[in-house]
Amino acid sequence: RPRHPPQAVNRRSPRIAAILVGGSVIMENIFNLPGLGRLTVTALTSRDYPLVSGVNLFFAAAVMLNNLVIDLVYAFLDPRVRYS
Repeated sequence: RPRHPPQAVNRRSPRIAAILVGGSVIMENIFNLPGLGRLTVTALTSRDYPLVSGVNLFFAAAVMLNNLVIDLVYAFLDPRVRYS
């Protein structure tokens, strides 16, 4: 018996995060809302690369935190999964 979560749980999280980030960029530009997506587009057009790197670092940390929460919740919900 494998003692790891199914691969589908781990594979979907980055894909969902990418869709959410792309969707935020589109929605913020269409409705003229302030946010991280619009900040990224503005930084890219003005060639502010340190800001782009900071926003990417923030999104990477958010994805990593999301993966950690998914792993902990999965272990809590399924008693067969044990992390040692």
